[in-house]
Amino acid sequence: MVGAKAVTSPHTSLRLAPQRRGVSSVIVSPPFYQVSCCGPVPCTCCCPSRWPPLTEPPCSRLFYILLHVGTSAVCCLLLSRTVVERVWGKAHGIQMPSGLCTHLFGHSHCPVLSGSGAVYRICAGTATFHLLQAVLLIDLHSRNSLRAQLHNSFWLLKLLFLLGLCAVAFCIPDEHLFPAWHYIGICGGFTFILLQLVLITAFAHSWNKNWQTGAAQDCRWFLAVLLTTLGFYSMAGAAAALLFRHYTHPAGCLLNKMLLSLHLCFCGLLSFLSIAPCIRLKQPRSGLLQASIISCYIMYLTFSALSSRPPERVILQGQNHTLCLPGPSKMESHTPDTSLAMMSAGIMYACVLFACNEASYLAEVFGPLWIVKVYSYEFQKPSLCFCCPETVAPEEGPRGVAVRPADQETSPAPPMQVQQLSYSYSAFHFVFFLASLYVMVTLTNWFSYEGAELEKTFITGSWATFWVKAASCWACVLLYLGLLLAPFCRSPTPDPQHPLFRRHCHRVSIAK
Repeated sequence: MVGAKAVTSPHTSLRLAPQRRGVSSVIVSPPFYQVSCCGPVPCTCCCPSRWPPLTEPPCSRLFYILLHVGTSAVCCLLLSRTVVERVWGKAHGIQMPSGLCTHLFGHSHCPVLSGSGAVYRICAGTATFHLLQAVLLIDLHSRNSLRAQLHNSFWLLKLLFLLGLCAVAFCIPDEHLFPAWHYIGICGGFTFILLQLVLITAFAHSWNKNWQTGAAQDCRWFLAVLLTTLGFYSMAGAAAALLFRHYTHPAGCLLNKMLLSLHLCFCGLLSFLSIAPCIRLKQPRSGLLQASIISCYIMYLTFSALSSRPPERVILQGQNHTLCLPGPSKMESHTPDTSLAMMSAGIMYACVLFACNEASYLAEVFGPLWIVKVYSYEFQKPSLCFCCPETVAPEEGPRGVAVRPADQETSPAPPMQVQQLSYSYSAFHFVFFLASLYVMVTLTNWFSYEGAELEKTFITGSWATFWVKAASCWACVLLYLGLLLAPFCRSPTPDPQHPLFRRHCHRVSIAK
């Protein structure tokens, strides 16, 4: 256990939790902490004994993920006009009590407790909560440190602190909050998008490099590469066909047709360059697997952009029609189709959680410059767990608190060994800080946050969100092109292991 001493008493339960690589750690569960979970005890002690034992790193990440999901859900509820009208019966938003408003601001014009203002304030509290922890946990490399307890324990106190930050944000007037926090949110949202693009390209690059290593040694890995590549290209082709069917129309939707055609050309260009002889001369393991993964991601970004644009309305045969969106074509009163909106929001949030967890792990493995080093990592052997490279081989023997045998109870206890972090705590919270800003600007339509509603964001759409999604797709293409063409910008260095280099040296030695 990190940061707590194993003191045995009649009211203290002592148990061993198995960990990876044969590591066993002692978990102490005092009854007080099992009830309150507000002390310096890891979150594993807050779980009932009938649950399977959890180690600290995944349990802490699960708690923070649930915390972020909860705050995002509250933002969605307060942004939904339907929920506000049905639950509170307020057509113009939830108002702060007049007595509290006069006491805090000295006048009756108080911030509305729903809508885009509520989303900005809740996300401001969440972002501040993670940013403070990211600063406090900088340069932390051991779970035995006192600062590590701040990340792995004190859950009730941290929840109260988060609620306090959100409450303080609701006391800030709109004229002081929106101008500055809007630009901070825009910058943080774009930064998080770039981080997502780096992670997805690194994911495709690592997958291709790992399996190509196995394909050069075993035909079974070659078959796995072939089937996976065909599977991703099939999904990308099916997605393109569905997008052309549901988001285009012969009488209009010219922008959608141009965007789909352009992105299909991008997929073909990236696939051709991935197997071009000049590229493979510099990157022998470049192949179609990574290009197929990027093609699927491009199709997802295209779907996200097309589903975020406002519908196009035209007059055909004297009747008004709604084009460029799936569903009923006539301009009649109908219930909006929320299935696509829910699927798009679910995929978006899954990408958010993937970025938060993967970035923290890579930051601990490769250090502060993980964004550059992750692309140059070389796998020694193929494996199915290619997304979690290990730069240091595990040492023999247990790492952590060793349990003494019974015959050595009187001997002095050995010093506690340092337990390394499985992921960077500081990077984990900093990425969640960016994710909070990204969720904030996504829910409030990026640049046009005035009058934002949940129904308009995910069903009606907005041009600001459309162009942000389209620009993120183009940035993904440029980033992948940069990875393919980057070796041409470096100075050539001869490789002694290259066959051409060995033949050249052999020929020179004969001439002598």
